Amino acid sequence: MKMSAFPTEQAKKYEELKAAQEKVFDLWNQYWWDYSGFATWQFWLNIVMVILPLIFLYLFIDRKRLFLLLFFGFNIHIWSAYLDGMATRANYIGYPYKAIPMFPIHFGMDTSLVPVLFILMYQYTIEKKANFYLHSLILIFLITFILKPILAAGNLFILTKGTNYFHIFLGYIIIVLFSKGITNFFLKMTDQEAS
Repeated sequence: MKMSAFPTEQAKKYEELKAAQEKVFDLWNQYWWDYSGFATWQFWLNIVMVILPLIFLYLFIDRKRLFLLLFFGFNIHIWSAYLDGMATRANYIGYPYKAIPMFPIHFGMDTSLVPVLFILMYQYTIEKKANFYLHSLILIFLITFILKPILAAGNLFILTKGTNYFHIFLGYIIIVLFSKGITNFFLKMTDQEAS
């Protein structure tokens, strides 16, 4: 498909980028089949990180607050995936073993494990009337300084280009603040609608 509406130089650069992107896509798929696929324990650990948290969530989520909790968790998922995707694409972090090779993110962490942990933490703070921000900091600390180093020890997570765990910690703080802010905004809209 030609880009006749664009200047020739721009169209040429765009086509070069598309070709490079397609090559990288193919390389990642081949890498996955060679080193990260069904025959590796890392693949199955990634699958467990997707399925087990979702089963746990199904069993223990407060169904009276289902939409609130899932909306918050969806925000965590989206912003984690966006930030993780940008950091991965810029090569600040990496995942040598993936459940699904087409995604630059760590599918198990960003779509299941981390959102479920935050959903259950949020549920706990609502039920116990506990400080959301304090509990968020504790959970962020555990994910960043315990879980991520364990994944790094198993070569499931790599930090590059000077990235360190404190950067990951700050990223999660931003994700949680943004997710809670959006959730609070829509809660206020709902309250105003009800009055």
